[in-house]
Amino acid sequence: MQESEGRKRAIIEHVTPQINCGQFPIKRVVGEKITIQADVFGDGHDAVQVSLKYRPLSSQEWQEIPMNFLGNDHWEASFSLDAPGKYEYTVAGWIDHFLTWQKGLQKKFDAGQDLRVEFLIGAQLIEEAAERAPEQERAMLYERAHFLRQPSNMSAEVQQVLSPEVSRLMTLYGDKSESGIYKRTLVVDVERKKALFSSWYELFPRSASQEWGKHGTFKDCEALIPHVVRMGFDVLYLPPIHPIGRAFRKGKNNNVTSQPGEPGSPWAIGAAEGGHKAIHPELGTVEDFVSFVNKARESGLEIALDLALQCSQDHPYVKEHPDWFKWRPDGTVQYAENPPKKYQDVLPINFETEDWQNLWYELKSIVDYWIDKGVHIFRVDNPHTKPFNFWEWLIREVRNEHPQIIFLSEAFTRPRVMERLAKIGFTQSYTYYTWRNTAYEIKQYMTELTKTDMREYFRPNFWPNTPDILPFSLQQGGEPAFISRLVMAATLSSNYGLYGPVYEFGINAPMTPGKEEYLDSEKYEIKLWDWNAETKIKDVMIRINRVRRENVALQTTWNIEFADTDNERLLAYAKMDDARTNRMLMVVNLDPYHLQAGYVKVPLYYFGMNPGSSYVVHDLITGARYNWHHEWNYIELHPTLMPVHVFRIE
Repeated sequence: MQESEGRKRAIIEHVTPQINCGQFPIKRVVGEKITIQADVFGDGHDAVQVSLKYRPLSSQEWQEIPMNFLGNDHWEASFSLDAPGKYEYTVAGWIDHFLTWQKGLQKKFDAGQDLRVEFLIGAQLIEEAAERAPEQERAMLYERAHFLRQPSNMSAEVQQVLSPEVSRLMTLYGDKSESGIYKRTLVVDVERKKALFSSWYELFPRSASQEWGKHGTFKDCEALIPHVVRMGFDVLYLPPIHPIGRAFRKGKNNNVTSQPGEPGSPWAIGAAEGGHKAIHPELGTVEDFVSFVNKARESGLEIALDLALQCSQDHPYVKEHPDWFKWRPDGTVQYAENPPKKYQDVLPINFETEDWQNLWYELKSIVDYWIDKGVHIFRVDNPHTKPFNFWEWLIREVRNEHPQIIFLSEAFTRPRVMERLAKIGFTQSYTYYTWRNTAYEIKQYMTELTKTDMREYFRPNFWPNTPDILPFSLQQGGEPAFISRLVMAATLSSNYGLYGPVYEFGINAPMTPGKEEYLDSEKYEIKLWDWNAETKIKDVMIRINRVRRENVALQTTWNIEFADTDNERLLAYAKMDDARTNRMLMVVNLDPYHLQAGYVKVPLYYFGMNPGSSYVVHDLITGARYNWHHEWNYIELHPTLMPVHVFRIE
């Protein structure tokens, strides 16, 4: 029996947020607020006090703030953190004998009872607290205790000891030796702001050349930096830049037989020229890449690299470490399969190898190598096909040394698998947004992402397309769908990305009807793009990225409020900043073929406005302004004109 436990009477339960009973940290970015809630109560009628304690993991000193009573034994406190890193927090509760005394004193005073003994009890409690207080506050407390021991005006003394200032000092310095602490400390991982707010643009560097038939280089990519910056993106994501295997190289449209000169898929990594730490010779040198990364950063653009932990049959690892791969009874190596599909140009790594420790260290060294070259963001290909414990270890080890590193999980798989990847450390996650099309589907999905425990660990990154996915919504909806899906991705989620320039050109021909794959996919051939061509989709892209930068309400995912409409083909939702000064209302026509009209109920209560208000809504895409009155207002959206409104309430 622990000597001190028998005197601790406060019970602490249901501390939130916590993930898997505290097994994994919750996530925040610098400047974000953390709100902690808990049920805390004690036996009998004695008053309970509760505090929230938190500190950096590297510090021995706890910061402590009082928690506010919400009713029904439920307490809450919030705090913000200004630096990245891991912090721990917990909840403390104790029986507050002085607060209990104050409540009893008030009742006895109101009943006209004799308070002389009560004053002596209070004086003793205050004197004990004074011993723990700093000099200036100690003097004030001793003064209060002196007047209680020699009262001259009973009413005045009661008012003094019930004052907010005395209550504050006694909360700080009262006896907390019997405090109970929640059974475990919980952890929050605080990351840089780009973890929550980023705009990604994906392009194939081998298609960056402005000459027909010429392989693009990093010098060509440097020339495209102003183009990407003008469109408003702050992350430029490159598919794998490594040598591509020649054995079983895929041809145009994923043909199992390639023709001479066909470049193959960049995801078939490794050849005689090297593996994951090498650069495709036709792209340039390592020095060219570093120059490209530095010039991009000078322009406000970060380079994200694809981390695809798989190998071609020509990868040096296959010869140097054959035990890192699976070998079949006929002596051939096991290539990737998703029956009936076969990917002969790609070998999965055997994470069950007996040499797994050396394998893990080698794979981590790949990340370390590119960090040394200036890369701080990695888009991780198919992480759900590698062990969870490997990713948990790798991300922890990398971010302990480099807390600025961002990992994006590219996993379109089962929900629990995607959630586990987020819990174990992935900064951002691909989502099912690509296939959420109706107002009901979008509302349900956004509610799941922002109003459940997923909000604490799963940061969504919305992509309307990828090189692997040409969704039916884009195949069938044409330009209006490209615009509406773009604007929804950019305003529903504060992290979003797209694969271009096929997106701004509205390319939507499928390889096979009924399949979500691009015809003549850039995955298997080099393209020549007119990077200076202007399209309506690109114009909206530029505008919506500017709107995101200029309106802080769109720089977080968690503040969404859906608005009612009388037309199910119209989706309306609002966002507002914490200061309630930046109020945004988005309305989208989900029908790419027909004009849709109806009434939208502006959530004035959410904006802190009177239901009878008159106000101006300013469409930041078209520039139009409208004078609106009250909650319900009429709109119409023609898909071929502009299928969206992005209003700022002014």
